[in-house]
Amino acid sequence: MIINRNEIIKSTFHQKPIVTDYYYNLTHSKKPVIIFCHGYKGYKDWGAWDFAAQEFANNNFFFVKFNFSHNGGTVQNPIDFPDLESFGNNNFIKELNDLEDVINAVIGNLNFKNEADINNIILIGHSRGGGIVTIKASENKNISKVVTWSGVSNFGTRFPQGAQLQEWEQQGVSYILNARTKQKMPLFYQFYQNYKENEERLTIKTTVQKLKIPHLIVHGTNDEVVLPNEAINLHKWNPKSTLILVEGMNHPLGCTQPWLEEKMPIHLEKAIKLTIDFLNK
Repeated sequence: MIINRNEIIKSTFHQKPIVTDYYYNLTHSKKPVIIFCHGYKGYKDWGAWDFAAQEFANNNFFFVKFNFSHNGGTVQNPIDFPDLESFGNNNFIKELNDLEDVINAVIGNLNFKNEADINNIILIGHSRGGGIVTIKASENKNISKVVTWSGVSNFGTRFPQGAQLQEWEQQGVSYILNARTKQKMPLFYQFYQNYKENEERLTIKTTVQKLKIPHLIVHGTNDEVVLPNEAINLHKWNPKSTLILVEGMNHPLGCTQPWLEEKMPIHLEKAIKLTIDFLNK
C-alpha cells in the first residue's frame, strides 16, 4: 500500500515553511531514501512528478519531494506563484539550506524509523535542482548517491553580463515572464550578490571534482534549455560518474504542466528506469 504523506517542515534558517511530500510502500522495512529537488520556476507537483514519486515508491524507495521555500508558492497554493516577493528573494544558498533542512527532517522523523533507511540517502535534482543536489552531495556526508536529470553545470553563466547586469543593479530588480501563468516574475539583485559572495561554494565544477560517491548524469539529446554539453562537462570533471544521453529527450523529460495523461511520458519513464537500475547496482 503506497502512503502519501504531506508535512510542513519548519526551516532552521528562516521563517518560510517547506511543503513536503513523502511517498512510500508501507512494508515495515527500511528502504533507500530519495530526496528530489525541482528546478527553476518549478515545484514538487509540476508535470508528472507525482507519477515519478509513485514509481519510485513501487520500486521500494522512500521518496521525498518538496517545494523550495522561496519558489513563489505557499502552503495554501503550492502550484502557482502567489508569493512573487519570495520568488524574487530566492537564491542558491537558500535552496541549499532548504535541502539541508529536508535531509535533517527525514533523519530525525521517528514516524519513518521503520520505513526510511537514513543511512542510504540519495539526491535527485532536475535542471537547476541538479546543481543544488550536486553541491549538497559534496558537502553532506549523509548522502550515498547523487543523480541529475537535465542538470546544469554552471550557475554563473546564467546571469546577465555587461549593460544588462548594470541595469539590473541600478533597478534592483529584473523580470521574467512565466509563459504558463503570464506573470512577470521578479528577480531581485540580491540573487546575483548572493552568488558572488558564495561563488567558491557555488562553483559546480569544483564540487563535482570532489565527489566520492556514485554519480549518475541523465540528459536528453534534445535539451534546448540546458544543452547536452553541460552533461558532458559534468562527466569530464568526474570521470567516475555514469553519463547517459537519452536520444530525443527534451529538458522536462517529456512532461508539461499540467500533465493530463493517465501515465507518465516515455522519457520520464526512461529516466526513472535508468535511475533505478543505477541505484540498485
